[in-house]
Amino acid sequence: MLKGRGGGFLFQLIALLLAFGFVSLILLSVNASPVDAYKNMFTGSFGSMRKFAEVLVAFVPLLLVTAGLLVTFSSGLWNIGVEGQVVLGAIATTWVFRYFLESSLHPAVIITLAILGGMIGGAIWASFTGLLKVFGGVNEIFGGLGLNFVSTALTIYLIFGPWKRPGVASMSGTVPFPAEFSLSQLAELRISPWALGIALVGIVIVYFILQGTYFGLRLKAVGKNFRAAYLLGIPTWQYSMYSFLICGALAGAAGAMQVAAVYHRLIPSISSGYGYLGLMVAMLINYKAVFAIPVALFFAALNIGSIQLPILMKLDSSLSGVLQGVLVLFVLLAEGARQKFSKKA
Repeated sequence: MLKGRGGGFLFQLIALLLAFGFVSLILLSVNASPVDAYKNMFTGSFGSMRKFAEVLVAFVPLLLVTAGLLVTFSSGLWNIGVEGQVVLGAIATTWVFRYFLESSLHPAVIITLAILGGMIGGAIWASFTGLLKVFGGVNEIFGGLGLNFVSTALTIYLIFGPWKRPGVASMSGTVPFPAEFSLSQLAELRISPWALGIALVGIVIVYFILQGTYFGLRLKAVGKNFRAAYLLGIPTWQYSMYSFLICGALAGAAGAMQVAAVYHRLIPSISSGYGYLGLMVAMLINYKAVFAIPVALFFAALNIGSIQLPILMKLDSSLSGVLQGVLVLFVLLAEGARQKFSKKA
């Protein structure tokens, strides 16, 4: 009963119910109705096409980040520095736009170059974590966290320094780019079909890399047992670097989408925390790319729907973060319990 997909689904369902039950107790402790809270979050995400479009706006970078993290997780690496890689992708995209601001090139070419620049920027930033890990012996968690702080500081420096608005430095970010430098959006909605398509292509590519290629098989072999993979002739450190570069490129693409499709400029909080949120999504789906789309959409809906809580119920919108964190915690506990009981059965 506890073995196979059926047992896994049962434990995950129990974890989901426990998570919602735990958050419901928190709501009851502050005299708030859990039913009203969940209802308002749902209508805030799916109550209209405009609201659902906002969910998709959050879904795009979250899915790209999750896709990248699935690669590093498969190679046995915790790429906590993905948040900084999103930021560097946004910085690199902004630099390309600024460089071609007076160019005669077609806007579509400039946008393409800017997105590619973002992917390269994210990959380069990820390679620093990889180099520290492979050649410096620095754990990727500590190296990544350190680089996250550096990327944040670099963003602030650029916004208030070389790239500041003429005559004034503003927390609202750099000067907005011309409208032709933006990815096209649906009429009266903020979502860009191009951005959504790029995110979906990203997760599909990762799925096929991990499930249907010799490269993906070697990558997972390195993640399962680094020493055994090395003894079998797999160039282990090279594959570790490959995973960082792929993840960094996808995270950089997420940063590029934030600039080219959402904010149309560089702002201090350009990553919007999608790097850390992607870590939770990747853990929740147990590193299986096939579940990335529905779970990332669910998390994006929680983020957008929670905006209604302070408006309608005087509750802080951080409740969605509590629910997301508790959900991941209970799923991990349930998975541990399933594995334990499966061995005894």
